[in-house]
Amino acid sequence: MTITAKQRASRGGKSGQARTRLARAAVVRAARTLFLECGYAGTTVEAISDVSDVPPATVYRLFSSKLGILKALLDVSIAGDDETIPLADRDHVRAFLADPDPRSQLSGFAGITRGIMTRTEPVHRILVSAAASDSAAAALLAEQTRHRQQGQAQIARSLALAGALRPELREREAADIIHALMSPEVYRLLVSDRGWRPARYERWLTRILIDQMLPPPRYQPERTPECTPETNR
Repeated sequence: MTITAKQRASRGGKSGQARTRLARAAVVRAARTLFLECGYAGTTVEAISDVSDVPPATVYRLFSSKLGILKALLDVSIAGDDETIPLADRDHVRAFLADPDPRSQLSGFAGITRGIMTRTEPVHRILVSAAASDSAAAALLAEQTRHRQQGQAQIARSLALAGALRPELREREAADIIHALMSPEVYRLLVSDRGWRPARYERWLTRILIDQMLPPPRYQPERTPECTPETNR
């Protein structure tokens, strides 16, 4: 069978994309290891190149800078993969936003948050540390916080549109509460500092979100069964 030039170009393009993806993944893995061991300031692009076995020129071509590598590491940690689909557009996130049961919706987002925090907590610490002495890292931290706030605000908006929020709770206030409860700082305090297991954090987050966002369940007094008087025979 004869392979045309167009088919060869197509195969070559796919092979090149695969090699690029493998190189990016190797650099991100190496950067995570080195950032955790040596810190952001103590890690060089050359060291990342050596550990990943990716030439420095290729590392710079793929990521532009060390900060670009850190951003890629954050993106992969948040999403759980290297797909380019934003988290807000993922099927499971859209499904929870469309869930008509607000308790199930909040429980689902507590589970998503647990997964994200488990993957990103060490990386977030690296970014916070770098931001203290690097203005570009500080700008990246502010951008990440803004994106997280925008994403979490969608939960409050979904609950507000469904009329599911507590009567006294406005959408903006609900968004602020969600942003605070689902923050990396709270996760780090409970899991990293206080030794909670991630599963316990998820259960706590589910309960407190439901308690703070939704009206309390209506009390329904237990019905006393009616007695049928016996008749004299």
